[in-house]
Amino acid sequence: MKYLHREDLFTWSEFNPERNIDFNSVLWARKDGNIIIDPVPLNPHDQDHIKELGGAKWIIITNSDHIRDAKKIREMTGAKLAGPLEEKETLPIQCDHYLSDGDELVPGLKTLELHGSKTPGELALVLEDTTLITGDLIRAHRPDNLMILPREKLTDFKKAKNSLCYLLDFKGIEAVLVGDGWPIFKDGYKYLKDLFDQLDN
Repeated sequence: MKYLHREDLFTWSEFNPERNIDFNSVLWARKDGNIIIDPVPLNPHDQDHIKELGGAKWIIITNSDHIRDAKKIREMTGAKLAGPLEEKETLPIQCDHYLSDGDELVPGLKTLELHGSKTPGELALVLEDTTLITGDLIRAHRPDNLMILPREKLTDFKKAKNSLCYLLDFKGIEAVLVGDGWPIFKDGYKYLKDLFDQLDN
């Protein structure tokens, strides 16, 4: 796995030729049990790295389109699974816990609920007030250029815009780690504000 902007954060990716971007996963290494978010398949090197880091205590799925390789990695690590509460009845994988807005699965990892995306109650996560981890709604198909899902894929543009406005309440965001595309390591709040200002009504 590759280091991110903090020594306790790692990522591995799977290239998607259809969109010409990487699909990304995040691991937060912590002494009380590691957290994996939206896990794509592991190559042997990354699988060994996760084992060296102590496996995982929890796997978080931000939305039903990001189940990815969660089942296999759960079997490998024995981790518990957490997913969005609003998809509890339709999520095609059984979770041990369901998350909604304001929940903290572990201390320092706050759950935010986003609306208007492809799936109901999509999750975003704020790590220790400075790092935003997103699923599908917020993405970056080019470096230093956040975007949202195309309008035709949104269930409700106004709700999606309101969700982005909600993220602007978190003024300490420095990094934005997107599930799809390029991460941003500096001035994350500015990039979120620029994106909001560019959206049509």
